[in-house]
Amino acid sequence: MERAQEQVSTGGPDQPGGRPGETGTALELLVHGVGGTTPQDMLNDPRTVRITGDNIAAVFRRADDVDAETSPDAHRRDGPVPEAYVWCNLTSGNGTRALWLLLLPFMVVNLAHWMRPTARGRRRTVRLYGLLVRLAGLTLTVLLVAAACEVALDLAAWQCAGTTACADRHSWLGFLSPTVSDGGWWSSPGRRLALAAFVPTALTALLWYLSKRTWTDYESQQPIERAPEPDDGSPTALGRPGFWYGRRLVARLRAAHTAAGLITVAAAVAGAAARRDREPGGPAVLNILGLLLEAALAACAVAVVWVVCRRGRSERRLDRELDERCVRRLPVAALVLLGLTLLYAGWERPGWESAGRLPGDMTFGGIALVQGLLVLVLAVVAHALHRTDPDRRAVLRGLGGPAVAMLACALGGVMSGGVSQRVSDWLDGTGTSIEGPPVLLTWQASVIPPLIVVLLVLFGWLGRRAWQLARAERDAVARDYPDEAQDRARTRRIAYTRAMAALTDRGPRVVAVTSGVTLLLGAGALVGALTTDETPGKAAQGSYPVVHGAAETAQALGSWLIGLGFILFVTWGRRAYKDAAARRTIGILWDVGTFWPRAAHPFAPPCYAERAVPDLTWRMATWTRTTGGRLVISGHSQGSVLAAAAAWQLAPAARKRVALLTYGSPLERLYGRWFPAHFGPAALGSLHREVDCWRNLYRLTDPIGGPMRLPEDRGHQVDHGPLKDPLAYGRTDLLPLPAPILGHSDYQADPAFAEERRKLLARLTPGLPAPRHPGEAPCPGPEEDPQSSSGRSSS
Repeated sequence: MERAQEQVSTGGPDQPGGRPGETGTALELLVHGVGGTTPQDMLNDPRTVRITGDNIAAVFRRADDVDAETSPDAHRRDGPVPEAYVWCNLTSGNGTRALWLLLLPFMVVNLAHWMRPTARGRRRTVRLYGLLVRLAGLTLTVLLVAAACEVALDLAAWQCAGTTACADRHSWLGFLSPTVSDGGWWSSPGRRLALAAFVPTALTALLWYLSKRTWTDYESQQPIERAPEPDDGSPTALGRPGFWYGRRLVARLRAAHTAAGLITVAAAVAGAAARRDREPGGPAVLNILGLLLEAALAACAVAVVWVVCRRGRSERRLDRELDERCVRRLPVAALVLLGLTLLYAGWERPGWESAGRLPGDMTFGGIALVQGLLVLVLAVVAHALHRTDPDRRAVLRGLGGPAVAMLACALGGVMSGGVSQRVSDWLDGTGTSIEGPPVLLTWQASVIPPLIVVLLVLFGWLGRRAWQLARAERDAVARDYPDEAQDRARTRRIAYTRAMAALTDRGPRVVAVTSGVTLLLGAGALVGALTTDETPGKAAQGSYPVVHGAAETAQALGSWLIGLGFILFVTWGRRAYKDAAARRTIGILWDVGTFWPRAAHPFAPPCYAERAVPDLTWRMATWTRTTGGRLVISGHSQGSVLAAAAAWQLAPAARKRVALLTYGSPLERLYGRWFPAHFGPAALGSLHREVDCWRNLYRLTDPIGGPMRLPEDRGHQVDHGPLKDPLAYGRTDLLPLPAPILGHSDYQADPAFAEERRKLLARLTPGLPAPRHPGEAPCPGPEEDPQSSSGRSSS
């Protein structure tokens, strides 16, 4: 694509520089939403030029607008110069993005960190909340590596290779089998474990590599440098200089989680060998070495937990320092201990044979117990924070974070259990040659059918609720189109679309029920596994036939479902790797889930906003400074969230020279409710006051966008009344063909969009923000907006 050089000063955005002249040029900076788009579609022109940026994220203009600021006809221009900021490749770029599916539980637990309730003057409690989420994230890393150890060390190297019938069916394990290889060098149990340990070690190295690579591309992007701001009680942290620069924390957490993964592998290998050496008649020297290794591993584990607990985010300044000793020495120490452990396990031990499951199979039970306790304590802390500053719009009365953390742990457990169960079924074709995965994983798989039954009931309730809402909306549709001859089918379609869009506000109930039932069923599975040490089917033998039949059915169906889920997961990943369209679909998930910095888990998919927000901030600050022109940042859907975050990052003087136009925006409906500490009413209200002007457009048929619900500011309301959708009920002179129901898309098609943009640009003056005299309405007043206070009812 043709490239143009941007004609602006090279000085910093907050440094003085010469202006080419205050031409009065107006700029509309368009920011697209989830799913991505092309600059040609955004600018409605096949000829576009990249003004600044790279192949990952860039600003584009129409070819005819490249020199709009210096053109002699600039003052005669009708309308603003449109620019498109395209950031979709940040989340749906090359084929390696398919690997991010592996990181899904890490992404979800990272979201829980940012869902804390609003709190004033409870700094220690806020820090405790972040600490608990970081510890939950650490358990997920240990769980994933432990699952890899279960597959490679226990199922393959210990059980299958140690069983003649299983090793005969899998020739690639022959050299590890004592009978098939006739006592070969690798057939010793310790050496088999040492060789198999390279699988979970490679997984840990892959996670470290992905985090390191994305850390270089995302967290190391330089935001606008500003002087540290005093703690002035700002209602949101998104305006702090270091908020979008998490380089130091992610590096620390990456070192700690990498070390935790390596320690998990070493503990799995050392535990089996040390248990053998502690048996009567075992070698005394090896027994002492085993005790020393286990003590060293325990000390390293304590160091990992200390690093995770010691420090959180640093946001009040641009923190460029790195904790070199921690970042380098901790993973190296864990790697050295792993190497020593492999040498220790590979030492010759005559008469050592593998039987049953690998020692330490209760690891999964311990992880599940710790995760459950962390979620419960997190819920207590979140409730305490919510009580200090209640927000009636916050989901689940401030318990959204603990609920999502519970879902992250459950997702990690399902993925771990699914891999173990599928590999066990593949290795053990007859179902009798090996004992299979730990009993707890079978119990966890068995609770999936009851959970699905509960979810089906819940979705049935949602369907009934949607039907009731659709019936209620029919009269509202008739009132919105009073002069039209009513068509029953058309009315039903519009009413049904509105009802389905309103179901988004019932999302917190779905999360609450799913999380609560998951916690109860998970606790029941843990108790059942610990008290019986048998699978559910065997544990129910001798009881009532109905109970035994239900246990057998749940166990078989759960194993099948978890295996099906694993196959679908792998298939989706392969398709995403090869197919750009499927990769873009997965990218939509990352668009929503990876907006936030990696504050709780360094192996989560990277935060694209740490590149996108500085991009937008630099563009707005430099353009307004060098041209003295008027700027409207126009954000659709997720683009409106990026626009608001970028506006918060501007210096206060620059913020007053920018107008904000949002449409289909989830700022209040989703972000304000799920992330109240950062997008709550106080935060959005401050943004309303600090930008020159802000208007928001939404539709009742939009399942994502909604009103901001902010009070008037001297006659100015942020929300425009709900836009009509469709634009015309039937055929009209202007729309002779049936108008579509647009929902979340194509807001520019509504005449209200152009009118609101015109009013915003008229409000902004060429050089400085227009003064706000008492009684002056800076934007269209409520008399021009009779429906501006209306909106969906709170769920």
